Amino acid sequence: MDRTTAVVATAAAGGLIALQAPINGRFGRAIGALPAASVSFALGLAALLALVAIRGEVGRLGAAGGVPWWYLTGGILGAVYVTTALLTVETLGAGPVVAATIAAQLSVSLVVDQFGWLGVAKDPIGASQAAGVAFLALGVYLVVRE
Repeated sequence: MDRTTAVVATAAAGGLIALQAPINGRFGRAIGALPAASVSFALGLAALLALVAIRGEVGRLGAAGGVPWWYLTGGILGAVYVTTALLTVETLGAGPVVAATIAAQLSVSLVVDQFGWLGVAKDPIGASQAAGVAFLALGVYLVVRE
């Protein structure tokens, strides 16, 4: 995949996250936060398993048992995020939840790059990246404050 396509695909998926918080928030109010998160993840699992089957990759699922344990934590981290968003979107609103999410994602991602954690190539944080994080923090403050 070329870089332009990757950026467009990532931006499109990111836009869906902005919809996810209010949808899940309403769902959580209707049936409870944890049941809503559970149903949300069950539906996501069903969709992914269907895609795996369509692509003929069902046999590869067994290989998950042979990877380092921390490779399997991504789903748990996703569940923490979805549940937190379910619980906070009512109080903060969709915009502030997504703003805080984006700022935290970028900040932590830059630290991961800086130190080469989780198998990512080391890439020192530059001045422009640090400034970007500072502006994001200011943006979160402006979006979250009442």
